[in-house]
Amino acid sequence: MSYQISHIARIITAEAVIINDATVSHLLFDSRKVYSPASSLFFAIKGARRNGHQFIPELYKKGVRNFVISEKGEFENFPEANFLFVNNTEQALQELAAFHRQKFNIPVIGITGSNGKTIVKEWLYQLLHEDFNIVRSPKSYNSQIGVPLSVWQMNEQHTLAIFEAGISRIGEMDKLQKIILPTIGVITNIGEAHSEGFENELQKINEKTKLLIDAKKAVFSYDHPAVLSSINFLKKGKTGIPGSSNLNLTGWGRNEGADFLITEINKGNVATGIRGFHKEQVIEVFIPFTDDASIENAITCLCILLVLNIPSERIKERMMKLHPVNMRLELKKGINNCTIINDSYSADMSSLEIALGFLDQQAAGAKKTIILSDFLQSAIPDKKLYQLIVERIKVHNVSRLIGIGHNISKELQELADNQEANFSVKLYESTDTYLHQFRSSQFKDEIILIKGARIFAFEQIVQLLEQKVHQTVLEINLNAIVNNLKEYQKLLLPSTKVMAMVKAFAYGSGGAEITGILQYHKVDYLGVAYADEGVELRKAGISLPIMVMNPEENAFEAIIENNLEPEIYSFELLNSFDAFIKEQGVLDYPIHLEIETGMNRLGFEINEIEKLADSLLTTQSFRVQTVFTHLAASEDAKEDSFTNQQYNNFNVVTKQLQQKLGYTFIRHIANSAAIIRFPQLQMDMVRLGIGLYGVDSAASGKLNLNTVATLKSTIAQIKHLQKGDSVSYNRKGVVNRDSVIATIRIGYADGYPRRLGNGIGKVWINGKYAPVVGSVCMDMFMVDITDISGVAAGDEVVIFGQPLPIQQLAVWSNTIPYEIMTGISQRVKRVYFEE
Repeated sequence: MSYQISHIARIITAEAVIINDATVSHLLFDSRKVYSPASSLFFAIKGARRNGHQFIPELYKKGVRNFVISEKGEFENFPEANFLFVNNTEQALQELAAFHRQKFNIPVIGITGSNGKTIVKEWLYQLLHEDFNIVRSPKSYNSQIGVPLSVWQMNEQHTLAIFEAGISRIGEMDKLQKIILPTIGVITNIGEAHSEGFENELQKINEKTKLLIDAKKAVFSYDHPAVLSSINFLKKGKTGIPGSSNLNLTGWGRNEGADFLITEINKGNVATGIRGFHKEQVIEVFIPFTDDASIENAITCLCILLVLNIPSERIKERMMKLHPVNMRLELKKGINNCTIINDSYSADMSSLEIALGFLDQQAAGAKKTIILSDFLQSAIPDKKLYQLIVERIKVHNVSRLIGIGHNISKELQELADNQEANFSVKLYESTDTYLHQFRSSQFKDEIILIKGARIFAFEQIVQLLEQKVHQTVLEINLNAIVNNLKEYQKLLLPSTKVMAMVKAFAYGSGGAEITGILQYHKVDYLGVAYADEGVELRKAGISLPIMVMNPEENAFEAIIENNLEPEIYSFELLNSFDAFIKEQGVLDYPIHLEIETGMNRLGFEINEIEKLADSLLTTQSFRVQTVFTHLAASEDAKEDSFTNQQYNNFNVVTKQLQQKLGYTFIRHIANSAAIIRFPQLQMDMVRLGIGLYGVDSAASGKLNLNTVATLKSTIAQIKHLQKGDSVSYNRKGVVNRDSVIATIRIGYADGYPRRLGNGIGKVWINGKYAPVVGSVCMDMFMVDITDISGVAAGDEVVIFGQPLPIQQLAVWSNTIPYEIMTGISQRVKRVYFEE
């Protein structure tokens, strides 16, 4: 659906400057996600660190002409733009979405709770998409901004809507309820998640049940007394809100009085049987899961289907076909310098848009290819459906579409024959047909999104395109990188810039992939150790400014050609680079100066600052971009006086240098530990290194850092040894009892430290620690699994990550996490994923 900008101005009660009464069909709050600029409306939302108003010039250049603002600026700089001025842009977004929601009279399911919201939403889609044309929240779009964007997707073709509502403090649900206006309200599991914004659990429950205020029906756990009490209070109007006396309750549980009374839950090896009564009818279903969380979520879905009057036989048939919700997109190295995005789990318009956004985020200028299956059992007619798909592919500038399936081949055949699209189209009737003609030479230097319904078994295509390496993998969670960045940013002033340190292959995690996500989330600077690292990032499409910390003289040409910015730490280096710059005829080239304040590694001495300033003033080759120093012991409380002395010396020196040069530059001293322990040392910029990768080097416990890297391998073989038998080289490992020994496919050539041998190190198998036995070999090592049951060859082994922290491995190794992380060999495959 679309609205005229003048109509939107009236809806949100805006003071309007309208040059052209444009048609709006897309809402924006993120300047990185502009796909249809002419029909987009940007809400300049103010966040803790970013003010959306600062991105208006960038968006205007991209073709966006419609803006909702709360700060008045120089409108004449944007002569073709429409501006709607409001007091609060986030509130205006919510008001517009609430207005849009009220135009529809279809069933709307609103889901809230602490855990399980997204699983229930996605399972409902699996269970109901044959009966309804469903619009649902993308990913976990359940926030004050995510919910309005989700609701905005509703159009006349939809017959059912499913939206999540997540809250973290009092007052938020009041806003979300008005936007979603659910006809069916669902309360999933109530747990500890997001509890910090509430006084106690009861207050949190009362806030969440506000979602049900105008609902006609509610689904919840009858066995949770506080939830039942809160809903009854709401129904009777005892919460200060007008009573919802017409609210029809469907509580499930084992306690008498439950509307769906559970009588049996029988767990098998791979499935669970659930039996109960609903309105005197016996309901029995089986689900292909055995864990408690899945059982609870499945019962919630079952009750919603009962509320929607889906016949019990159909419910039984569909519940057994539920499949796990894959919450992540995997990014893998592919053949012929390709990158693979594996999303071969589902095929629908909502998840396609998410995958295309991830494709854009990772492409960084590379050619884009999509391998796409039929979209099965969509309520949208095929002709319209594939037209929509083609439109989205065009918007995202895809170069090639490979379609697999009867329906997509039928609908896009004319497009393929006539080459009307601005991308190439190849079509195949089945996965087997495609596999028979597959040639690896057809793919080179591109990023490939593989997206298909499960029935098409696209994992076979992934295997062909994936770079072949051994079974040891380093899994990199890109969401964790973003989370950790934001955790540190919470400690910074909005004006403080962030330089992300990505030297040493991003601490072993992978340079281009990590910097791609950092660039997307708008860090200000990158730091690398050597010029060739910066060159690789430029080849990968990274455009952020990059500081090179060890610029060798033979790399000067590469530095200039790739617009890298060298650190200058000595007069010899300054003079050499000055001479090279003059040969190139370049002026005001950006450089970074390191000052020595106590690390005694690199840098200009404090007594050399006068001479340094004079040298810089005698040449036009440079402009000082930043000046910095390295803290020697910012993580150590015993050395705090030394750290403060370093800061004081640096502060004096940089002020002196600025006065001499006659212009300002960025000053930075704080590393990951100092960001936490010395907030007064933020200055103009901080350098975020090991903390970005999930390691709190200050051991402060103040940040909710997520594990970024998990190193995994598999068991190659299992041996049964007798007491006295030896294991590995030099017979240093001798078992003192009859033992079961597993050989793991990783060794010191992969980066597993040899000093972890002979019982010092441990790995995680089947939920237990297994100690290393004997010496670590080049390509493998052995562990004792005598006390761990159910282990077989091929089973997964966690070397570090979740649940075995890399800090623990470092302690066993008598080293630091930095050394472990950066020591992981390049022959270990990196797999990147986004939840």
